[in-house]
Amino acid sequence: MPTLRSSSSPSSVSSPLRRAAGGGQRGLSGSSSSSVSVPYGNRDSDQTSQGDSDSLSADEGSDFEDSLRRSVKKRAARRPLKTTPVAKHPKKGTQMIRGHGQKDSELPASDLFDAVKAAKSDMQSLVDEWLDGYKQDQDAGFLELINFFIRSCGCKGIVTPEMFKKMSNSEIIRHLTEQFNEDSGDYPLTAPGPFWKKFQGSFCEFVKTLVFQCQYSLLYDGFPMDNLISLLTGLSDSQVRAFRHTSTLAAMKLMTSLVRVALQLSLHKDNNQRQYEAERNKGPGQRAPERLESLLEKRKELQEHQEEIEGMMNALFRGVFVHRYRDVLPEIRAICIEEIGSWMQSYSTSFLTDSYLKYIGWTLHDKHREVRLRCLKALKALYSSRDLTARLELFTSRFKDRMVSMVMDREYDVAVEAVKLLTIILKNMEGVLTDADCEGVYPVVYASNRALASAAGEFLYWKLFYPECETRTESGRQRRRSPRAQRTFFHLLLSFFVESELHDHAAYLVDSLWDCAGSQLKDWECLTSLLLEKDQNLGDVQESTLIEILVSSVRQASEGHPPVGRITGRKGLTPKERKTQADDKVKLTEHLIPLLPQLLAKFSADAEKVAPLLQLLNYFDLNIYCTRRLEKHLELFLQQLQEVVVKHAEPAVLEAGAHALYLLCNPEFTFFGRVDFARSRLVDLLTDRFQQELEELLQSPFLDEDEVYGLAATLKRLSAFYNAHDLSRWELSEPCYRLLRKAVDTGEVPHQVILPALTLVYFSILWTLTHLSESDASQKQLLSLKGRTVAFCELCQSCLSDVDSDIQEQAFVLLSDLLLVFSPQMILGGRDFLRPLVFLPEATLQSELASFLMDHVFIQPGELGSGHSQEDHVHIEQLHQRRRLLAGFCKLLLYGVLEMDAASDVFKHYNKFYSDYGDIIKETLTRARQIDRSHCSRILLLSLKQLYTELLQEQGPQGLNELPAFSEMRDLARRFALSFGPQQLQNRDLVVMLHKEGIRFSLSEPPPAGSSGQPPNLAFLELLSEFSPRLFHQDKQLLLSYLGKCLQRVSQSLDCPWGPVTTYCHSLSPVESTADASPQGYPRSKKRRTEGPSRRQREDVRPSQEESLQLTSIPPSPTLTSTAVKRGQPLRGLGEAEEEGSSEPELTRGQPLSGNQRSRFSSPRRFRTLLHPPGPGLGTRLTRLSLMEEDEDELEVHNELSEEWQDADKHSSPSEHGLDLLDSTELNLEDF
Repeated sequence: MPTLRSSSSPSSVSSPLRRAAGGGQRGLSGSSSSSVSVPYGNRDSDQTSQGDSDSLSADEGSDFEDSLRRSVKKRAARRPLKTTPVAKHPKKGTQMIRGHGQKDSELPASDLFDAVKAAKSDMQSLVDEWLDGYKQDQDAGFLELINFFIRSCGCKGIVTPEMFKKMSNSEIIRHLTEQFNEDSGDYPLTAPGPFWKKFQGSFCEFVKTLVFQCQYSLLYDGFPMDNLISLLTGLSDSQVRAFRHTSTLAAMKLMTSLVRVALQLSLHKDNNQRQYEAERNKGPGQRAPERLESLLEKRKELQEHQEEIEGMMNALFRGVFVHRYRDVLPEIRAICIEEIGSWMQSYSTSFLTDSYLKYIGWTLHDKHREVRLRCLKALKALYSSRDLTARLELFTSRFKDRMVSMVMDREYDVAVEAVKLLTIILKNMEGVLTDADCEGVYPVVYASNRALASAAGEFLYWKLFYPECETRTESGRQRRRSPRAQRTFFHLLLSFFVESELHDHAAYLVDSLWDCAGSQLKDWECLTSLLLEKDQNLGDVQESTLIEILVSSVRQASEGHPPVGRITGRKGLTPKERKTQADDKVKLTEHLIPLLPQLLAKFSADAEKVAPLLQLLNYFDLNIYCTRRLEKHLELFLQQLQEVVVKHAEPAVLEAGAHALYLLCNPEFTFFGRVDFARSRLVDLLTDRFQQELEELLQSPFLDEDEVYGLAATLKRLSAFYNAHDLSRWELSEPCYRLLRKAVDTGEVPHQVILPALTLVYFSILWTLTHLSESDASQKQLLSLKGRTVAFCELCQSCLSDVDSDIQEQAFVLLSDLLLVFSPQMILGGRDFLRPLVFLPEATLQSELASFLMDHVFIQPGELGSGHSQEDHVHIEQLHQRRRLLAGFCKLLLYGVLEMDAASDVFKHYNKFYSDYGDIIKETLTRARQIDRSHCSRILLLSLKQLYTELLQEQGPQGLNELPAFSEMRDLARRFALSFGPQQLQNRDLVVMLHKEGIRFSLSEPPPAGSSGQPPNLAFLELLSEFSPRLFHQDKQLLLSYLGKCLQRVSQSLDCPWGPVTTYCHSLSPVESTADASPQGYPRSKKRRTEGPSRRQREDVRPSQEESLQLTSIPPSPTLTSTAVKRGQPLRGLGEAEEEGSSEPELTRGQPLSGNQRSRFSSPRRFRTLLHPPGPGLGTRLTRLSLMEEDEDELEVHNELSEEWQDADKHSSPSEHGLDLLDSTELNLEDF
């Protein structure tokens, strides 16, 4: 067998994996059938490109080039390699399994494979057993080894002694390729399931153990290793993916093991040299000439062995790695990069050079995530060693920009590894990363992915904080960080957050630094001391930021999860983390309880600072107030809370204060009595103030600004506390109702007062309902609540027409919530006694709600206000408010409070406002279809009718279908049609009903009297044509007949010259049928015909058969096996054949086959050539390819495609579909 020869001819097919159970073992077995081919979608056909020679020439600087020439000559002198080795006699009692179940007196071909696959025996014992057999019969043992690698590829063919004797490597590989026709694209390295996932580890361990056990014997015998390397090199150049993948993995693992052997030889040489020098430096009387001679002989032997190992490594590197590191298969590229990284790390003397590092640098631009990830991990291992960084300076200067840019990689795990790599470079190579490089990493600390943000936080810590806050050590022990270092840390943190202006919330920065600087961030003593200092040099912004950092660190320590919006892959905390969390919660509570009143007292005048301080109570262990006897601090806190509430009217402060008091008002606490007393005292104070100010308002028609502000602030405080606490005993709803009635009747009440008054009455109704639901309420109580609710709804209905938009929106929100609460759903769950409370709105209220939605939600962006002069966050807040209004209206529709027909006012804006409300409208449409499919379909048609009628009234019937607004309606109709989904049979009646009602609407109004024009609604047929692809063929025929009858009533026929009628009839023609053709916009394949009867059969279809579905689909074509197609065949044919062949045949649609179609489907003549090929050659496979092209344009594509996909398919190049089949196995570096 020739040594180090690559296969020059292409292999036929790739390796499928077929599993068959037999003999109590799981394995890749089973006979292959000539009529079943491999799906070419799982293969990549490639050939060695002409650029291989360039790749080889690019490695002229290899460290092993000179030693290869010497090694080849030396091994050839010792034992010339045989091109046609003679097979030895087989061992007794052994058999070799043939590909078709035949047996011969040879070695068992699958013994090694089954043992490695089972992974039950010790790998060293398995290799020793093989070595014993090899020593008895070298050729038979070597055949067993190469058949092991063939079986590991998933190929059931074997290499027989005759093949080994008479064939070259390329001929053997070609022969094995022709036997590689399985019905699955899987092979051992890619087969699914946990059993096969372990195979790769066992396979690599076998190769490693083989080299280790042979390093003192067979490794330097020219026959087995050279021939094995030659075989693996040839297989790695195969066009069969399984051959190429498995042999590359074996070759790279073999190379890794040889690198370890070379490293050991290098160490032995160094030891030998030291021993020789020591012996030679001895005096003449002490020197032993025999030992010097033996050391020289040993050094010569080690030198020869090293040259041979380097020759093998060079052969593997230049024969496999140089070609496969840019293979089309990303798994192969990843293997190469991972292994070369291990070579550089373990044998840096030879491999850590620029001639090898360039491969990792080039592959940093790879398109596949896994390959880029392996590159970064390999570089991390190299940069982690300070001893190796000096040899990476040139590489770093060349590829530093690429490594920095990978921080923004679209794959999060790749970006994480890139940041970690830069962190290692920052630690071990000072001055390499410039400030501009670091500024590219800083924004990542605010990334939504926590792993990425945490990695960036570590980089930030080592760049900015560690040099200034470095912990000093004494006597090997780390002492506690000094207060000065801690203060420096927080000052630097403040400076970074404020000056960078990258984000508005420090909570995300705290979370990013938590893993690397958690101990500093949990120094609450330093934080509070900084805040309570009198002579501190902190500005207002810095104080606010420091308070936010304090609250964020407390929350992080107490809850143990990242802030809202940050993604983490963890499901929960470990027991150790839960214990740490509990301990931290106790520590922070004990420290902050005495200091919280002081902090509130200092910052009570600043609403922006006091609101987050009140939130600290959410993260306390409140039982410590009792167990540590800290009631006096509780009294101080309650006093400060009352002062804050009386002083501020901002919603954030009031909400935080009300919630803090709610947390303390737990009857289980022993201090509940004093907290309840403090709450009553506060509410009494606010109520008295409200009653006094209300009387002044009701008696005096005019109030100054201070009086209005005071009343509005008091109502806001009461409303906020009414939300969290039951204030029913203070009877606040009645005076508020009188205030609102005056506002509606006279309009003299300021709008600042109306908003909190509405909210207060709303909370009063809900608290009353809560009490009645928990006890057996009397009929009188229920009717009283019902009357209050109806009266309040009437007030809100009146407020919908108020001049102030804030009052209108607030009234709409409260109405939506109340109508939903008092809907028929409230009696569910055994609460039938609440039936008298059910309230349904009248038609006038429903109409006003819909009108409000049109005026305040579905408005153009230009109607929002001044446009560009407004800040971005203002637009976002406005959008959130409008989405809230729309969601409330949609809930009323779905829960039956409003008539479902009102949904047409929402659906007709689906396409126009898709970017703002598309998710809400889509969910509403889905839920409405689940409630009533038929009614939902009518609502969709009603939406189109309303839009058409509005456009008709504005523009008139002339040239209606040429307007941009009409095009938008067509897009909306298309989106409605796509919403029906792929369930064509399930939606059949609905779509037919929709068409019939649409036809009646289009012809409902006759043409103007005395004119020959078309009916004004006739253009609606063009909108209706968008639903035609959802029809079956026989339904289209019926609709054509129905349309003809309707046209006769207006004295017209189907062949009338009206354009909309022609367009609609064309959409109902058989060519457009989804049962016969592709959906609109999908590219159809155009194949040359090679068989006549297929065309004649279509022409002979009888009229009776045309009324049924024309199932012209053929069964899925036998999958292609040949990968030798290089020229002559258009790529478009192959790519589209793959797409159409994978579509579901209409046979599965449940429709009967006509007689002619049944004969076409069952006739064996169509596949006679495929089932009985004249020969196994490539020419026959090309014939198969051409035969399977016939009638492929009749294959249906019934996938639900979005409009964007359809447009993309229209403009896609034909070569994109056949990329995996016909592309070279080597990628150009320019593609990376």
